Amino acid sequence: MLERARFGDWEADLVIGAGQKQALVTINERVSRYSIIFHVPFKTAQAVGDALITLLKPFAHCVHTLTTDNGKEFAQHERIASALSADFFFAHPYASWERGANENMNGLIRQFFPKGMRFNCITDDDIALAMHRLNHRPRKCLGYRTPHQVFMEQLESYQHTVALQA
Repeated sequence: MLERARFGDWEADLVIGAGQKQALVTINERVSRYSIIFHVPFKTAQAVGDALITLLKPFAHCVHTLTTDNGKEFAQHERIASALSADFFFAHPYASWERGANENMNGLIRQFFPKGMRFNCITDDDIALAMHRLNHRPRKCLGYRTPHQVFMEQLESYQHTVALQA
């Protein structure tokens, strides 16, 4: 019998803009495919760490793991893991399939922010629109439900389960 995937395992990465300076932090939850995108003006470990903590803190109760690549922008992994009370994992080098959901999401994000685009002109509204469209797009792998629908169902179920255990 196949084991059901666990809600609360997240993957993260960066989508880099032209000039290699600015980036989009991309985070997605594996079960629901729900995605969060955030613009950082510099791809430093401090900026990326702050963004990951800020974005995932509201969901900290259901962040079990966070998996990234081995980029130096994730050097503050211990601070991030501690702030979220989560386990932090690095994918093996050149093993993008270990973060397949995030790699797929980054490809979808490129539909909105193509390679070669300078990210200094991206507004918060541009990012919000891209997130809304991606999270409200029905997916075959979700039984034609949207990532938003599945994420909200999982959040509600998770909170109900935690309340029963308390």
